[in-house]
Amino acid sequence: MKIPASLVKQLREKTCLGIMDCKDALEEAKGNLEEAIKILQKRGITFAEKKSERATTEGLIASYIHSDGKIGVLVEVNCETDFVACNEEFNSLVKDIAMQIAALCPRWVKPEDVPPEVLEQERERHRAAWDQSGKPEKVVERIVEGKLKKFYQETCLYEQPFIRDEDITINELICSKIAQFGENIIVKRFVRYTLGRE
Repeated sequence: MKIPASLVKQLREKTCLGIMDCKDALEEAKGNLEEAIKILQKRGITFAEKKSERATTEGLIASYIHSDGKIGVLVEVNCETDFVACNEEFNSLVKDIAMQIAALCPRWVKPEDVPPEVLEQERERHRAAWDQSGKPEKVVERIVEGKLKKFYQETCLYEQPFIRDEDITINELICSKIAQFGENIIVKRFVRYTLGRE
């Protein structure tokens, strides 16, 4: 089936992906625009993996102040080009991430950002709680790993469920946007302020 250039252009405007990605998806979807978008979204993780090494030198710094004025957030989210940085949906993503940080108070961006000594303390704390249980060492280790996974979900932004859709994590949200925009996107850093606390 021959895909009209106007349809490719339409899909490109909606997704910010490359011409060939859009054309391939439209061919697979037999010209159905909505189906092509779904196909591209399903490929999101693959796009994210391919693009994760690309430099992100553009982006936005956004702020969020909670309605009571007692919690504030600054977050830097980077992308590859100013074209994406100026996109309304990218702006919306950055604002959502700032709101997420205000609501769920993560301490780090990703699990690999957790200092080794903090991780070891957490591991030892859970191990100590199960040491006298009489359970085999392998079982205790599995329990400790499960507790660490929960620790990451509570303290690492990328592992947290998205406040607007708890079926996906922030990492999955970002991966879907990488697929949509065709560029690497990362949360570089953030700071969260709570009135009266250091």
